[in-house]
Formats: sequence, C-alpha cells, structure tokens
Amino acid sequence: MPPSTVRSRVASIDALRGLVMILMALDHTRDFFGATAVSPTDLTRTTAALFLTRWITHICAPTFFLLTGTSAYLTLGRRTVPQLSRLLVTRGLWLIALELTVARCFGYQFNVDYRLTLLVVLWALGWSMIGLGALVRLPPSAVAAIGAGMIAFHNLLDPIRPAALGAFAPLWSILHAPGVVLSTPAHTVFVAYPLIPWVGVTAVGFGLGALYAQHGDRRRRILLVVGVTLTTAFLVLRAINVYGDPVRWSTQPSAVFTTLSFLNATKYPPSLLFLLMTLGPAALVLRSIDARTPAFLSPSRVYGKVPLFYFVGHLTLIHLLAVAVCYARYGTAHWMFESPRPDQYPITPPPGWGYSLPAVYALWITVVVLLYPACRWYAAIKAQRGAWWISYF
Repeated sequence: MPPSTVRSRVASIDALRGLVMILMALDHTRDFFGATAVSPTDLTRTTAALFLTRWITHICAPTFFLLTGTSAYLTLGRRTVPQLSRLLVTRGLWLIALELTVARCFGYQFNVDYRLTLLVVLWALGWSMIGLGALVRLPPSAVAAIGAGMIAFHNLLDPIRPAALGAFAPLWSILHAPGVVLSTPAHTVFVAYPLIPWVGVTAVGFGLGALYAQHGDRRRRILLVVGVTLTTAFLVLRAINVYGDPVRWSTQPSAVFTTLSFLNATKYPPSLLFLLMTLGPAALVLRSIDARTPAFLSPSRVYGKVPLFYFVGHLTLIHLLAVAVCYARYGTAHWMFESPRPDQYPITPPPGWGYSLPAVYALWITVVVLLYPACRWYAAIKAQRGAWWISYF
C-alpha cells in the first residue's frame, strides 16, 4: 500500500496518544499540588508510591514524540513531501512560540514578567518537528535509522559538560545537557528538554508510520517484535550497568528500593535506557489495540485527537484549581502568580503547601473529567472543518 492510501486517522494511535496525555495530567497535577520538598526519584527520601506515580508517567513524553513522527508520515496521504516539510517547519515554529507565550504565561505560570522561563515539551517538540521537516525528504527507513542512531549513541556525549565549552555552553545545553542558557538579575532561561534525543525519537516515529502501509497482521507482528526487543534490551543493558544511562543502578537497603533503583533511568535528557524502558511498552500497547480499540479507551481517543488543545487546557485548568485551593486555604493566592525558583517549578509553594497522593489522584481525575466536554467539542470542530489553521491546533 503506497503512502497516498494510508489512513491519516488511526484509532489505535489516537487512543494511545490520548492515554499518555491522561497520564501526563497526573504528573502535572503532582507538580502543582504535591510536596515539592521531596523529589519522587530521590531514593534516599521518596516512597515507593511517590516514585511509581512519577515513573508511570515517564511513558508520556517518549510516546508523544514518537507518535508525532508517526502522524507526520500518515499525512503523506493528503500532502506531498515538500508540503509536509513546510508544514512541519511552520508548525514547529508555532509550537516554540506557544511555549514561550501561552504555555509559559497562562499555563505553567500566571504572569508575564519572564523572570523564569523553562524550555520544556513544546519547545523540544517544535524543534523536533523542524528537524523532521528537514529529514522527510529522505526515505522513511533512512529517517528512522538516523533517529535510532541519535537515541543509541547520544549517551557517548554525556562526559561533555557545558562549562567546558565556554561561549558555546548555552548551545550545548540546548542540544544535550539541561541547564541555564541565560542568567541575569532579571531573567533566567533554563533548558529542561535538550533536543538531540527528542529529535531522534520523532524521527523513529516517522519510520514507524510506514508500518501502517503494511497488512494489519504483519504490522502487529512487527510491533510485537519491536516491543519485546526494546523491553528486553532495556532489561539486559540495565543489568549490565555499563552503558545507556549516566546514573548506574545500585543495591539498596530493601529489594523494593533496589528494583526502584533499577527502574530509575534518567529523563533529562532521556537516556538510551529511559527510551528503551518507555518505547518498548508503548509499542506493545500499540500492538494490543491495533486490531480493535477497546470501548473503555474511547474517551482517550477524544483527547488524542486534540493534543495541543488538551495540553494547554489541562495546564491552565490545573493552575486555576491551584489558585482556588490556595485562596480557600490561605485567603490569598499571590504565590500562584509569582515566578518560582527553577527547583520549585512550576509554582512558588506557599508555607506548608503539598497534598497527599490520594488528594493528587482525586484532583487529577477531576481535571481529566472536566476537560472531556471541551475536548469532544473541539474534536468535532476539527472533524467537520477543513480550514488550514485547524492543523496548527
């Protein structure tokens, strides 16, 4: 089946994308409402429940970047390669602009002082789309090979520290090592999502899109092999404990925490092992719902059809809930409008702020449920209208 006849809307892709976006809301709800004094991945202070709450959401960003590339391939049924390249570049620039304006000022933070700006998901996704816009003129297999190479070998760059590069330190932070790229008394800009591995994941996703030109049974066999291979590769490489992550696992005081140490792969930037650990299960989920999407995932398909709308909406809603809770508890909510320190992001926590995991989970479910009617409404608009601007939201 040539690319021109591949379906541009695949139910299993929408369902998986929506599923990880639902989980993403859990992570961001914890960011706003959880106890900020304890890092979920600090094994000296965390609990198993807090660690796993963070760990289960690790699948979100890799899967989202992967499916961005896959969705780009599927649009070849409606666009030529040059048209797709232009769309990816312009849409990538649009996402970068949204990161610096709407997401920063009306999502993560409720201010426009720009005292602190973090370059996170939309920033990296925008640049990944721009990079893919340059690569799509190559055969999909070549694009996937380039992406796989970036994923497999970028940890060889770990010993290079930005400080060793002098004036080029900010560039290296943008490409590979998270860090401050601008620091003045008035403004700080911090890169949390370096680009190299994320561009690689998006490129691999583009190659994955070619599977949807295959017969369903063959596609599911390949997805099964890919999922099992990546997951097994994670287990083997992590056990060897030599390459693939800058932080080695170690024996802990209990078997439970030793297991957590084994699973505690590095996200910033996403190490080879982090990506194997997340993309392997993602491929297996994609395979399991490829033939038929279960009825209980129907709501996730709605979210998956409007990813940008959901992303901005859920950040704003979570932050608004934090303002309401803060005002009800303290009689004021000025903390929720102040630029935090980078280690407190996304909010300046009021004294004694931080709620239990059951409260965080309850708020998360509330956010997801409240967003559903708006997402369903916008998904219907996207399905009915063919205006050019629809593809940018």
